[in-house]
Amino acid sequence: MLNLSVRAKIPFLWGKTAFEKRSWARVNLIVGPNGSGKTLLAEQIAEQFNAAGYDINFLRAERYSQDDVDAMKTIRENSNVRQKIEDVLSNMFSKSIRFEEAPGGRLVAIVVNKARGVEYNLRQGECHGLKEILTLLVALYGNRGGKKNCLILDEPELHLHPQFQQFFMNEIRRASAEEPNRIFFLITHSPYFIDLNYPEDLMGVVVCHVNRPPTSVDSLSDYDEQMFRRFLPRFNTYHKQFFFSDKQIFVEGYTDQQLFTRLLPCVENKVGIAGTGVIDVGGKDELGVFFKVCSLLGTDGRIITDLDSLFCGKLREEVCDDERTQAFLDAQREKQDGFYASIFSKKELSKKITLEKLIIRLERYLGVLGEFLGRAEIADDKKIGILVEKVQALYAKHESPENMDTFKTVVLMGVTLLRDELLDFLPLPLAASLGQIINLANFIFAAIERSRVYILRRGCIEHYYTQTKVEYMPVSSKDRIFHSEIEFMLGQNSERLKKKYEELLAILNKACS
Repeated sequence: MLNLSVRAKIPFLWGKTAFEKRSWARVNLIVGPNGSGKTLLAEQIAEQFNAAGYDINFLRAERYSQDDVDAMKTIRENSNVRQKIEDVLSNMFSKSIRFEEAPGGRLVAIVVNKARGVEYNLRQGECHGLKEILTLLVALYGNRGGKKNCLILDEPELHLHPQFQQFFMNEIRRASAEEPNRIFFLITHSPYFIDLNYPEDLMGVVVCHVNRPPTSVDSLSDYDEQMFRRFLPRFNTYHKQFFFSDKQIFVEGYTDQQLFTRLLPCVENKVGIAGTGVIDVGGKDELGVFFKVCSLLGTDGRIITDLDSLFCGKLREEVCDDERTQAFLDAQREKQDGFYASIFSKKELSKKITLEKLIIRLERYLGVLGEFLGRAEIADDKKIGILVEKVQALYAKHESPENMDTFKTVVLMGVTLLRDELLDFLPLPLAASLGQIINLANFIFAAIERSRVYILRRGCIEHYYTQTKVEYMPVSSKDRIFHSEIEFMLGQNSERLKKKYEELLAILNKACS
């Protein structure tokens, strides 16, 4: 890492607040949506690095003819750069490429297509991509060793195929390793340049936002480093979309992603969904990691997750530690004193009320209720009978199932869906606890939503399906019933979708508000 203090101000975008950063990676990424001030920020960074003794080379997104002239001048004057570019381009395009002097002393690139037995001028016969990579390679290879050099590339992905983008990023990494006096800044909209191999690479990411200052990671705890070291190998190009918009929504799996993506056009707030995508991450622990990354980078990520996330996993840990959640609970303390007195002892009330404490109390209620259901005789009421059978199946299969997240989820789903039926079925003390369970769960959900996490209160996405009735978790035949649901959705217009998926749209409307 390089330590150099930078302070940037763009009042018409950020107001009076300034962006400040001291720790820089050798390769830094400036990302964010259009209009968020990425290039303006880079200009101020360039000025301050220049004042610190760095030779600045700023290749802007608007490539000018002068850039071509300067590139050819470097190629003419530096034989090492010339040979390197000839070798690299020849390997990239499977065509021999050499530089020759044309009449008048002008240097031109000649492409030799051996398969066709022809030669032609690169400028006249090749695509924009080949011309672009030539300019970029000269900027990269043309550094005069020994001097402190800062290379800033604005939108290096222009006209480049994804494979060429990856190739060029690899070349930047190689140059960074070989030339310790160089530092790189890439202003990019391409996930192929989000090249994060080590946790410390996150400290080189600067995220620009609309109407507020950029954010970045200044330090990582040992715990965060270990977490990201396990996570980054699974961090693919698709996941990297969230670097370019504050409005991404993260979900557990592909079924959630597909349903919510189909419903996004039905959201009431059309401004709220502009730039919004739904990204599936592959599990609730991964949701916790994305929550952490968004928190560190200052992006406003939203998460929609299954009910069992409330009872275990990385996401629960992160939400319980989130300052927005705790601020909500602190603000509610006086208002909720009466409710707290009904569920906590005086000794417990003498200490801080946290989300973790509230969830643990909910789990205790669910455990007591679940133990009764596990011993109960099958009820005459069919709905109660299904719930009792599910709970007793968990007891038959597991020792102490009341400690399992699936057990707690099933019992809470039963309370949510069958409150009236359970009032008649349960003994009086347990029946009296149903109101406390529901009120406590709703209060927990409200606190969690302050951190932009929204829980599927019916359990998981399959319980919102309209074509298949699903009873409790876990769900079997997920793939089959998912395809049935998607086929149905594809045949519906917007108004019909709004009616059939009203509860899911209510969640989306919250997430997009």
